[in-house]
Amino acid sequence: MSHRVFPQSICTATLLALTLLPATVMAAPKVVVSLKPLELLVRAIATDDTTVTTLVGPGANPHNYSMKPSQRRALGDADAVFWVGPAMETFLTRLLNGEEFRSRSHALTPGEGNGEHSEEHNEGGHDHEHNHHDHNGDNSSNDSGDDAGADGSDPHIWLDPATSLDMAREIHTVLTALPGADTAALDARLATFEQSLANTEKAINQQLEPARALSLFTYHNAFTHFAAHYDLPLAGVLTLNPALSPGARHIAEVQDKLRKATRPCLMTERPFNRDSWEPIIGDIAVTFSDWDPLASDITANSDGYLAFQRSIAEAVLDCL
Repeated sequence: MSHRVFPQSICTATLLALTLLPATVMAAPKVVVSLKPLELLVRAIATDDTTVTTLVGPGANPHNYSMKPSQRRALGDADAVFWVGPAMETFLTRLLNGEEFRSRSHALTPGEGNGEHSEEHNEGGHDHEHNHHDHNGDNSSNDSGDDAGADGSDPHIWLDPATSLDMAREIHTVLTALPGADTAALDARLATFEQSLANTEKAINQQLEPARALSLFTYHNAFTHFAAHYDLPLAGVLTLNPALSPGARHIAEVQDKLRKATRPCLMTERPFNRDSWEPIIGDIAVTFSDWDPLASDITANSDGYLAFQRSIAEAVLDCL
C-alpha cells in the first residue's frame, strides 16, 4: 500500500491559513445604527470592512418607526448598536435597554451613554450650545406639545459638529474595544476626521457670515444645534411636535415675529412641505429654503458627515 508524502511547505501554508481564518472573520464587525446621520459618523471612523445597517430610512419617523424582521435580525447579530437616545428613537428604548442589548447598545446623547465620556462632555467646551438655545425662546409658548425631550430640548444633536465629534470619538472607543479591531486604522481615521471636520467648520463659518443678517424660521424643533454652533439667528419655530398642529396662540406669535423679522426665511424640512406655512404667511414677504435634518440624500461614505454639514450651510445660504 503506497503512501503520499506532502511537502512540508504545503502543510505549513495550510496550517497558517487555518490559523489566520478566525482572525479574518473577527476583524469584520457588524454595526447597526438608528439614523442615517449616525451612519455617516460610523463610516467616517470604521474600517472599510465594517457592515453598517441603518434602521430608519428616508421619509420615516424615528419617533414611532416599526422595524422590519430583517432589521430585527440585524440587531441581534450586531457587535455594536449606536442610537441617539430615548428622546429621539422612542421605538428602540425598551428593546435596547433590555438584557439582550444592554451591553451592545450605545446612546450617543451626552448623559445617556453607557460610558464615562458622558459627564466629561457635559463639562466640556460645548456650553455655547445651551447659551444659544434662547434663539428659540418661543418654544415654551407652543401649546401643540413637545418634539421629544421632556424638557422641550432639541434632540437632533448630530447637527452640531462639536457634539458630533464627541459622538465620533465614542464610536471610535466602542469599535476599538471589539475583538480583532484594527486599532491603528481606527486611530488614523479618527485623526483624519477630526482635522477634516475642523477645516469644514472653519469654511462654513466664513460662508455663513452674510446669513447672520437673516431671520430664520423652521418647521419644527430640529435646527437649534446647528444655529447655535454657527451663531445663526433662529427667530421662530412653527411646531415643536410635527405630529401635532400648532395651537392658535403660537401661530399668532409666529405671525407677529414674521411681520417684525428682518429678511425672514422659512427653512422647510422634508417630508414636511411648504403648505404647512401657507395659512400663516398671508401677505408677508418671505423666502423659502429646503433642508433635511436626516441627511437622506447624502452619500454614506467616510466624507458623508462633512458633506452633510455643507448641505445645511448651502440651504441657509439659499435664503440669500
